Amino acid sequence: MEDFARAVEDGLKLSKRLVLPGGLPPPRPPAGMERGPDAAAALLLPAAPMAYAVVSDPGAVDTPDVPSYQPYVYGRLDPPALIPLQMKEIDLAVDCALDTAAVTLRARWWLHCITRSRECDVRLVVPMGEQGSILGAEVTVGRMSYNTQVTEVEDQTMENTMKGILKPHMFCLTIPQVEGGADIVATVRWSQKLHYDNGRFTVDIPFRFPYYVNPLPKVFMKREKIQLTVNSGFSKEVLLQGTSHSLKEKARQGDKLSFLHEAVVENWSNKDFTFSYSVYSGDLSGGIHVQPSISQDYDDRDTFSIFILPGSGNRKVFKKAVVFVVDTSGSMKGKPLENVKNAVSTALSELVQGDYFNIITFNEELHSFSSCLEKVNEKAIASANDWMNANFVAEGGTDIMHPLNEAMALLSSAHDALPQIFLMTDGSVDDEHDICQTVKNELLSRGSKSPRISTFGLGLYCNHYFLRMVASIGKGHFDAALETGSIESRILKWFRKASNTIVANISIDATGHLNDFEVDSEYIPDISTQCPLCISGKYQGKFPETVVATGYLADMTEISIELKVQHITDMPLDNIFAAQQIALLTAKAWLSADKQLERKVIKLSIENSVLSEYTSMVVLQTNLDAAQKVKQKPKGRTGANEPLRFQLHGLKLGFGDKAATRENLLTAFGDEKPLEMLKIFKKAGGCCSRVADCLCCMCCIKACNRMNDQCAILLAQVCAALSCLGCYECCAEVCCGGSES
Repeated sequence: MEDFARAVEDGLKLSKRLVLPGGLPPPRPPAGMERGPDAAAALLLPAAPMAYAVVSDPGAVDTPDVPSYQPYVYGRLDPPALIPLQMKEIDLAVDCALDTAAVTLRARWWLHCITRSRECDVRLVVPMGEQGSILGAEVTVGRMSYNTQVTEVEDQTMENTMKGILKPHMFCLTIPQVEGGADIVATVRWSQKLHYDNGRFTVDIPFRFPYYVNPLPKVFMKREKIQLTVNSGFSKEVLLQGTSHSLKEKARQGDKLSFLHEAVVENWSNKDFTFSYSVYSGDLSGGIHVQPSISQDYDDRDTFSIFILPGSGNRKVFKKAVVFVVDTSGSMKGKPLENVKNAVSTALSELVQGDYFNIITFNEELHSFSSCLEKVNEKAIASANDWMNANFVAEGGTDIMHPLNEAMALLSSAHDALPQIFLMTDGSVDDEHDICQTVKNELLSRGSKSPRISTFGLGLYCNHYFLRMVASIGKGHFDAALETGSIESRILKWFRKASNTIVANISIDATGHLNDFEVDSEYIPDISTQCPLCISGKYQGKFPETVVATGYLADMTEISIELKVQHITDMPLDNIFAAQQIALLTAKAWLSADKQLERKVIKLSIENSVLSEYTSMVVLQTNLDAAQKVKQKPKGRTGANEPLRFQLHGLKLGFGDKAATRENLLTAFGDEKPLEMLKIFKKAGGCCSRVADCLCCMCCIKACNRMNDQCAILLAQVCAALSCLGCYECCAEVCCGGSES
C-alpha cells in the first residue's frame, strides 16, 4: 500500500496547481509523511468511500471553470498520481438483521481538478467493514452507466480487465475517460458481519473523510443522510447502547426499529459510523425463522435459520485442553510468524487454572513444547514463552497431517476438559483431502469427546476452503488474516470465540417432524460466550410451533433450550446467509469434486450477486442515449450498441497455491507485494544475460583471442549496431510506451 499512499501524496502536491474560488489554499499532504512508509500509508489509505482522479499528464490539472493560468508542465507521471475528488453528497443506508448488516452507499463526487477540455480515469475505492462482501456497484457519469454483474466464469478470458480490489475488504472500481468537471454518482452495496461482544451487537462502517474532500461551502451544499434499520429477529426488547452520529428514532415496532439522520453539514464526517444495540436475554434463548424459498432454480426446499444468544446468565465455561499447532515453515518468516507468536503468548495468558495446554510447531519436522499436556500455571506459561522464543524459527517446508495427528493423540488423554486444536498455517499441501477424511474418522470414532478443531489461514497461498472444511467437520471455527497488521488481533478474536464454550454437543429434535432437514455446515457448532449461534439450512415439511435444542453444560448436565418457530416475511433469509452458504457449499464441492454442487454454488451466487470461486464479476459499460434508441434485436444477434464488458480481477481467494508452498515463497498478503525492478533495469538485465549466455563459453573467448585486426573491427561494429538496436527498443518501451492507469 506504500505505492498507493505515495500516489495520493503526489496527487495532493499536484493539486497545488488549482486556484479554487474564494482564494482557499489547495490541500496539503498530511503532516508526518516523512516518518516512514507505514505512517504514510496509514495516513493516506481511504477510511471512507473515496474517488480519485488518475492523472498521468500533469498538464491536464486545472479547475474546470476558472483557468488558473499556471505554467505548462511537460512530461508524464508513471505511476500516475491520485488526486482525491471533492464530494458533494453522501447517503448511507444500513439494514441490520440477525448477525448481518446489508449496506447501501450512494455518493456524488465531481472531477474538480481536470480542465473541461481533458479527460482522465476516475478510481473509486470503498472500504468495507467486518468480513465485507461486495454485492454490486452502479456508477453514472453523464450519459454513461457502469454496472457490475455476477456471471458464470467464461472459458475465454476477457480482453478488458480492471482491478477489483485495492486491499482485502476494500473494493476498487476504475471508470475510464471521465471529462473534467463531470459529476460521478456511485451506488455501492455490500454485506458485512455485526461484531458481537458481551451481549452487544455493533455495526462499524468506515466513514472518516479527510478534510480535503470537502467542497467550498459557499458553492456547494453538503447533504449527509444516514438511514438505519434494526431487525433483531426476536420478540424481545431491543436496547440501544450507543451511536457515533446523532440519529432520530423514526419508528419502533416490537423488535424492529428505524432511525434517520439527515442534515446539511459544514464538513463531512471525520469518524466511523458505529451503532450498538443489545437484545434483552437473561439466559440462553433463541428462535427458529422459517421462510418459503424465493427461488425454485437451485433448491426448491424452504429456508430456515437457528439463532441462539448466549445471554448474560454468566454460564460456566468448559475447562479446556488446548493444543496450538503452528506453521513455522520458511514462508512464515518475518512479521507473520512474529505476530502469530505474540498472539499465542497472549492466548496462553488468558488460560485459567484447571486448563491444559501444549504447543506444536511444524515445517517438514515436528517439535513439541512438551511430550504431554501441561497444567496451566505461571511457571508453565513462562517456560512456554521461552520455548517459543527459541523455537519459532521460520525454515523448511510444510507438512500438516503429522502435527495434526500428534495433537489429536495428545488430546486423547483429556477426559475432564473439552479438547481443542488451534491450527494456524499459511500453506497449501497435497494431502488436504486425506486430512479432512482423517478428521472425520476421528470425530466418528470418539463421538462427543472428539477434539474441536479450529483453523486459521494466513495470506493468500493457503487453501481457505480446506481450512474451512476442517473447521466445519471438527465443530470448530474458521478465520483468516489477509493483511499482516491484522494477524494478531484476528487470531485472538478467533481464539476467544472458539475457546469460551458454554454449551457443547448441540442437537435439534426437528428431524422427527420434517421430511428433510439439512444444515449448511457439517455439524452444529458449540455455543460460545463470544458469539451467538447462527446457522441456516433447507427443509421440507412443516415445523412444529416450538423446537427443542439440547446440549451439555460445563458440569456435564443436559440443558434444553426451547426455540419458538417464527414464519417471517420481512427478513430475506436467503440474502442474509448467501455469503455463508456459498463459502460452505464451495468447501463441500472442493472436497467432493461434485459438479452438481458447483452448479448449485453458481446459481446461488448469480441470484444473490455474491461472488464465488465459480463465478466472475464484470462491469457493463452502457451508453444511456444509445440504449434508449436501440430497438430490441432478435436473439443471437449482436451489435455495436451492446454494453462493453470489463472483468474485475483480484476479488477471489482461490484454492491455495501448492507450488508457492513447495517453493517456500514468503506468505502472500493483500497489503504486500514483492519488490519490482524498474523496466529499464529489467531490459538491461535481459540484454546482459543473453550476451553473457553467448560469451560465457571458454572456447568462444579463445576464438576471440585468435582473431586478426580486421575480424575484431568487424565484430566490434556488429556488436555496436546490435547494442544501438537494443537500446532503441528499451528506450521506446520505457519512455514512449504510454502509461497505465
